[in-house]
Amino acid sequence: MEILAILSIVSGGLSLLCLLALHFVSPEFQPSWRMISEYAMGKNKRLLTAFFYLWGACSILSSILLWSVVGTIWASIGIILLFISGIGAIMGGLFDIKHPKHGLSFMLGVPTLPLAALLIGYHLLSLGAWSSYRGVLLLASHAPWIALVLMGGAMALLFSGFKKAGYPMGPDVEPPEKLPEGVIPLAGYANRLLVLCYLIWPILVASIAMTL
Repeated sequence: MEILAILSIVSGGLSLLCLLALHFVSPEFQPSWRMISEYAMGKNKRLLTAFFYLWGACSILSSILLWSVVGTIWASIGIILLFISGIGAIMGGLFDIKHPKHGLSFMLGVPTLPLAALLIGYHLLSLGAWSSYRGVLLLASHAPWIALVLMGGAMALLFSGFKKAGYPMGPDVEPPEKLPEGVIPLAGYANRLLVLCYLIWPILVASIAMTL
């Protein structure tokens, strides 16, 4: 169990480092409104691929680690969802933003984690040893769904701004080089906040499991 916890923490930490590095090596992608997946259109696609692979490894390793810890059907469903979320993240590295299966990667990787975090998190709180971490575990378990809602709102705001600016929308339309006037740039920040919350949860859970 300790080895799985360490591997989960290391892979999650390295994934965040890859994401941080992308902001320095690909400064042409403004983090305020460009999505992380869009780094695939730059010169550092391998670094983005590593980010997705390590993210997926973190989630999958955490799911394997927690499988022997949980003891209810609902928590077990949460473990399965966490595993699926990891698969979706890995698929995000296999299929970039221009690939037809990138949308499937999103559907597998993004909506599943918030539900998994809640199902597993609340079950862990019912276990005696985990209850001493109640505050931080509750915060980390609720953060993913809050981040997802914020990103949904920020994306809607971005698309609405593009529409008002007369910029065409669609899967085959290249994003503008500069943000049109009047468009509020928050979607990129929300996207990065989501990833941070999605990675902090399995890292935190693996860290607690290792101390226990």
